[in-house]
Amino acid sequence: MQPTGILQMRALNFATAEQKALQADLPPLVLDVDDALLRTDLLHETAVAYVKANPLRVVQLGLWLLQGKAVLKRKLSERVPLDVDHLPVNEDLVAFAAAEHAKGRKVGLATAADLLLAHRLARRFDFISFVIASDGVTNLKGGHKARQLAARFPSGFAYAGDSQADLKVWRQSRSIVLAGASPSVAQAARNLGKPVEAEFPRPSLGLKGFAKALRIHQWAKNALVFVPLILSGMADQPMALLQGVVAFAAMSLMASGTYLLNDLFDLADDRKHWTKRNRPLASGALRIKHGIPIAAALIATSFVAAAWLGLASLAVLTLYMATTLAYSFYLKRQPIVDAFTLAFLFTLRLGIGITAVAAPPSPWLLVFSMFLFTSLSFAKRQTEIQRSVAKGQTTISGRGYLGADSGLVLAMGMATGMSAIVIMVLYIMNDVYPAGFYHMPQLLWVLPAALFMWISRIWLLCHRGELNDDPVAFAVRDKISIALGGIMGAAFLAGWLV
Repeated sequence: MQPTGILQMRALNFATAEQKALQADLPPLVLDVDDALLRTDLLHETAVAYVKANPLRVVQLGLWLLQGKAVLKRKLSERVPLDVDHLPVNEDLVAFAAAEHAKGRKVGLATAADLLLAHRLARRFDFISFVIASDGVTNLKGGHKARQLAARFPSGFAYAGDSQADLKVWRQSRSIVLAGASPSVAQAARNLGKPVEAEFPRPSLGLKGFAKALRIHQWAKNALVFVPLILSGMADQPMALLQGVVAFAAMSLMASGTYLLNDLFDLADDRKHWTKRNRPLASGALRIKHGIPIAAALIATSFVAAAWLGLASLAVLTLYMATTLAYSFYLKRQPIVDAFTLAFLFTLRLGIGITAVAAPPSPWLLVFSMFLFTSLSFAKRQTEIQRSVAKGQTTISGRGYLGADSGLVLAMGMATGMSAIVIMVLYIMNDVYPAGFYHMPQLLWVLPAALFMWISRIWLLCHRGELNDDPVAFAVRDKISIALGGIMGAAFLAGWLV
């Protein structure tokens, strides 16, 4: 059945309810969609989904926009199969609208989103009886929306909105519902002198939410940039130490910027995930229109810092960004390649640490990093596979793995983890003793023993289904992992200084 047919049936079913509402003098309740009923904007959602398939499509977006916003929205609605059932909603407004409908009040949508998409969204809510939206010619916003609603409901209506453009609609309405409006817009609406039926403030992202969006806790991974500084014996040189700090800052800002971009392109998959659905962008706590410029600013600042370090560091950082974007657009959906790519991104952190202080590159260190972080990447995938299988899913959303791949991923993860330990043993035997860099190299044998215990613990917890999605994030909070890391650090310092 066509969407319009479904809504017509609903309208007939609500005829009695409408009569009751008129008797009770309840004006129809009209809901705005973008950033009001939803915690997101449908134009932004469809644009991101469209560009995700091919970044060059951004040019096509510009050409459509030149023809007008209504044309842009219609083109995107026709081409993007947006998953409207998992879009984040304003739960308080939904509950309010459902309660009003139960009283016999007529409830509908009036949105600047395209009509095709608005009809699909309306089917998600059983209390919606009519839809007014942009039609590919007219962008139903501000004055256009106000005039259409005033003509359709000459006896008056209540309007739930959030933006500055909605003030024109509220001037024509009988009463006001504030749904996610900013303090300034809310005050301007009250100044109109209309009754305010209800107010549902948009939750503030706050510093904690902002830090979560930037994944500040993931900056611990960027401590890898200091490893070349330490191993080269330059940690006591002030200039080298400053260069290491700048490299850490550059990598951290770049990582946060690319994390935001990754989250933008992963919105649909994250909303189906048991933990990722709570990420600020996926949940709507951070708006897409804010996330994009924040990501751009972080990446630009990162490049400025890397340029200060020199062309070599700038080149490594550029390679990191290019690899991250390739991962976000394509490589993350390629089994095995995705884990190798994540390990390569970790190793590039060592690369910028090497170039920042002009330390001699260590093949042992780079190869060890690749094997260790490939193992940890497989642990992350294994956790996702296990949890998806437990939920009855045979495929992993947004990834190229199947539930049947669990055994293979487990074997590859353990194999690469044990290979990292072997590489460390070979490094101590073939490089540490001949080099004479350490005063007591015998103490370094603590390192492979502790690393074996840690990797084994990671995979034991992974096999039991007790591991956090990200093994590195888990390690910085796990007491046993911290203790093992402390033992390894103490053994390294003792072997170097004693």
